[in-house]
Amino acid sequence: MKQFFLAVFTALLLISCNNTTTSKTVVNDTVNKTDSIAIKKFFDAALTDGIAYEWLRDLTQNIGGRLSGSPEAQMAVEWSEKLMKQELLDKVWLQPVMVPHWVRGEKEVANYTVKGEKINVPICALGGSIATPKSGVSAEVIEVNSIKEAEALGEKMRGKIVFYNRAFDPTLINTFKAYGGCVGQRYSGAKIPGKYGAVATIVRSMGSSQDDYPHTGVMSYGDIPSNEYIPTAAISTNAATLLSKHLKENPNLKFYFKQSCETLPDAPSFNVIGEITGSVYPDKYITVGGHLDSWDLGEGAHDDGTGVVQSLEVLSLLKRTGIKPKHTIRVVFFMNEENGTRGAKKYAEEVKLKNEIHVAALESDAGGHTPRGFSYNGNDENEALFMSWKSLLEPYGLTDWSKGGAGADITPLKNETITLSGYRPDSQRYFDYHHTEIDTFDKVNLRELELGSAAMTSLVYLMDKYLDVEPVKK
Repeated sequence: MKQFFLAVFTALLLISCNNTTTSKTVVNDTVNKTDSIAIKKFFDAALTDGIAYEWLRDLTQNIGGRLSGSPEAQMAVEWSEKLMKQELLDKVWLQPVMVPHWVRGEKEVANYTVKGEKINVPICALGGSIATPKSGVSAEVIEVNSIKEAEALGEKMRGKIVFYNRAFDPTLINTFKAYGGCVGQRYSGAKIPGKYGAVATIVRSMGSSQDDYPHTGVMSYGDIPSNEYIPTAAISTNAATLLSKHLKENPNLKFYFKQSCETLPDAPSFNVIGEITGSVYPDKYITVGGHLDSWDLGEGAHDDGTGVVQSLEVLSLLKRTGIKPKHTIRVVFFMNEENGTRGAKKYAEEVKLKNEIHVAALESDAGGHTPRGFSYNGNDENEALFMSWKSLLEPYGLTDWSKGGAGADITPLKNETITLSGYRPDSQRYFDYHHTEIDTFDKVNLRELELGSAAMTSLVYLMDKYLDVEPVKK
């Protein structure tokens, strides 16, 4: 009899466990199905009725390059405020911030002579550099591949132009890693040569292809005295390869260049901010954004026109698909990412001052190419939840989910609870255009841009639905 009752009890226990498991599976399947339906709506809406592409056309072709402190940057601020109000956001405002004001001046020129032939060199000043003398600078060239190599030369650099020629590592599939491997020579390359009496530095452009378009970008003299400042410029990748070849054949050749850039007093500007009020937690925020400023050479299309229009379209898609977010969703067009991140610092400062609770933030500043995934930067407890969303978005090509940096403009928001994420499109073509005169509207593909808007909206939807400031317990 005992064996009979034991058998019955065991059977009932197994049935109970199976029912519990089945119940949980049904609940999870229902949640996933609900989320899948919402995500499909975002992609359908973006691909059939997207509006970010026309916003980008207007921004890039009617305003163009938007370097901090410039009249074009102010035009972009006014354009952005008007656009956000047209989208009927619940609140739109300008957040004042003082920004650096560097101007390029006249178009730069550079050349050298080999065997009686004058070689003209595509060149551009780096942002923050001083000008050459009015007549230009001419000197022999020393080629190096790192700041450490330059430092080892010491006094040998006196009176010379130091040429940094470290190229992208072509074996790295992620071109942002290749960029990170050599961008230091652009940013800090002038400090050591100036200390030892070099007259200038020139840098191989931070590009992944061989072409004739020089890439600008910010440089810094750090804490060295102003009397050690030397003019700094970038030359195109083709020019760098050719110059290196000619230096091996003629080590004493003289390189000439002239630039007339200058740094003016800081100028007033603004972050542009709009939001949809949360239906459950109006005082808790999820921020999505990109940077409104760009370099002056092109139209700032991929860097970062695509990022700002995609960020605004996230709010537009939520509204158009009838999603009422629990948290307040805030879009921020940050000013001055390119040469100071003053807008990002100001936004984070105001968040802290007002004791605002930020649950999450998403940044788009990696171009408008085909969506590949998202990066995660947050606490360990929420990481598993974040990574679990990959299965919902894999059908849309979003397979690259990794832990890492999220973006320069949202990093100042980092604390113990916030979830930061960076939108990660395909990186193969980005550095062909980055900081050049060919970063123009025609380089952005309509469908790729729309897919990116939908991908970002999907992630914001999931963060709004499942995240809170309290970490998810394991």
